[in-house]
Amino acid sequence: MITSFDQLDLTKQYTYADYLKWQFKERLELIKGHIYEMSPVPSRIHQDIVWNLNVAIGNYIKGHACKAYSAPFDVRLPIKDKKSNQEIITVLQPDICVICDLAKLDDRGCLGAPDLVIEVLSPGNTSSEISRKFNVYEETGVGEYWIVYPEYGHVNIFLLNELGKFVGQHPKINGEILRSVAFSGLSIDLSEVFTY
Repeated sequence: MITSFDQLDLTKQYTYADYLKWQFKERLELIKGHIYEMSPVPSRIHQDIVWNLNVAIGNYIKGHACKAYSAPFDVRLPIKDKKSNQEIITVLQPDICVICDLAKLDDRGCLGAPDLVIEVLSPGNTSSEISRKFNVYEETGVGEYWIVYPEYGHVNIFLLNELGKFVGQHPKINGEILRSVAFSGLSIDLSEVFTY
């Protein structure tokens, strides 16, 4: 039994079945079998942004058959057409995710790609981490992906096209209205998000 993060071999590849056996406090994500430790406590500004986005999204989904969740919430992204725990090698905890196919939800979180994923960057996020997550979200079919840059007060939006590739939209900045393409009618005044 693994009870300490130090017991893990960071050069080894793991599965979701392994992930379920770990019993320690550190938060981590599994990307294509490799372990990435998450920041232990997000900053106040990070939490403000997540809260403000949650309020706007929560108000929007009240009239829709969708659910929204904030980290910590496991999003398990299986290898195509494989559903057993042994074959899942990617488990992420996006800051916010919206799922409209409620059959993907179970007691452990979400099994399959959410319709919308939002990641709010922290000073500890590296460019390689951002790239890895971008690739995984694209490969697994996330419909819309927002990357929020608190330091600059802007949001990059990516939409999955019919070829399964993300297409970047014009970035939205503090003071502008962000309009979701995947969720018609979801509009967020970014001056109410970047309130710090």
